[in-house]
Amino acid sequence: MNQTTAEETVDVFGPDSMLRRLVNEARWSLAVARATVLEAAHPQIGMALIGNSTFVTHPWRRLRNTVVSTQRMLDPDRHVRGREAARLNRLHARISGTDPHGRRYDAMDAEARAWVVATLFESAVTMYRLSGESLDGPAMERLYAEFRTVLALIEGDSDRLPATLREFWDYYDDMIDHRLENTEAVRVILYRLFANVPAPPLLRGHPAVWAAGRAVAGPVAAAITIASLPESFCRRAALPDLPGARALMHGAYLATGLATRLLPDGWTHVGSFMSLLDPDHAGGSGPWQNVRRRADQAAALLRLLSPAPDEMDQVTRSADRFFAEVLDQTGDGYLAWPDLAAMAREVATRLDLGEQDEERLYDAYAAWWRELQTELDTDGDGRVTRREYAASAALLPGSGLIKIADVLFDVTDVDDDQMIDAQEYRTLFRTAFHRDLTGGGDGYSRSAFVRRFVSFMSGQQHSVAYDSLLS
Repeated sequence: MNQTTAEETVDVFGPDSMLRRLVNEARWSLAVARATVLEAAHPQIGMALIGNSTFVTHPWRRLRNTVVSTQRMLDPDRHVRGREAARLNRLHARISGTDPHGRRYDAMDAEARAWVVATLFESAVTMYRLSGESLDGPAMERLYAEFRTVLALIEGDSDRLPATLREFWDYYDDMIDHRLENTEAVRVILYRLFANVPAPPLLRGHPAVWAAGRAVAGPVAAAITIASLPESFCRRAALPDLPGARALMHGAYLATGLATRLLPDGWTHVGSFMSLLDPDHAGGSGPWQNVRRRADQAAALLRLLSPAPDEMDQVTRSADRFFAEVLDQTGDGYLAWPDLAAMAREVATRLDLGEQDEERLYDAYAAWWRELQTELDTDGDGRVTRREYAASAALLPGSGLIKIADVLFDVTDVDDDQMIDAQEYRTLFRTAFHRDLTGGGDGYSRSAFVRRFVSFMSGQQHSVAYDSLLS
């Protein structure tokens, strides 16, 4: 057996790493979108996505977290890579269950994890080819070795992927022809996510602008993605071959390839596009700032032509609306453990918590879930409906939320003086929420911090900072 360990292969991510360079290019998003569909067609992955993921309700958050996680996994510092791999393994170890048909799924399934890496590699090769810069043999071998190293980092070895590139293509074709299915997750990604994706943070206050753009962009994105998929998979999944879709797809890939080769790096770097989508993601300067300003001007004009929303609705949120915007993280219309686990996962990811603090956070969210079930699950079906929540949320004792707030206070109070001073407050929101807030004043005691957090999480008080994380 040719076992490759993370310890032996860690140096492939040096300054000349092909993968590190690739994932920092904005065109990588085309490959990721394509790979995501193929991943979702794996039964284990498809079930896990539908049952636990927030990719439909919070796609931009998922995109940002994926970018951050990828950068950590490819960091020059071996310690950073190992820490992120351990965090991803803890995250995946908490995702398992049974689908409505009684089939078991587990995010730690070794075959499924290898398939994720395989789809990203094959989609990267396809992206290069369609962009007009096909990889030669040595370059493809080198890129494949780097992807196998990623698998070794998270799995302990890379044996689930073939040792040679020639063997990989046989493995890949066999997976496409015999293992993949037209899962619900595939249909959601292609026909719901692209068509109904919520506005990115930059355009969240400009619904008319986003609605107009999405009406065109959604179907176009779906058509481009489908046209780029393997033909044998499209036939098995009965995906439509729309007239002109292939020409559109080739044009999109060629355009992004030309842009990458001809434009300055700052224009095509993934960080620039993340800043464009979310003004607070990275500083206030960059090549796309003028585009953002023009978008704001267009949105302001549309607001003048549109009726203004009820002002009170901006500061007051009903329990029903809070349920939909914050609590129902998976977007299935119910509150259940996967929703609270998604919140814990998001906070732990943003704060980059160590194993001990992460465990405390999940335990606190589990305590809150037990409280919600006891107090609100009137029909005993293991989930809370929007009606059940709206009818009784104000009567909750809040002990579970207090435990969550205590964990957040402890990880923020770095000097352990039982006060969150102004600097610690700003550091918390800069690190976790990517927001440069000027609040904090003279600081918060534990009781004041807990009170503010519980008020938000019970739907009683609006918070710009917490909204940016969870809603």
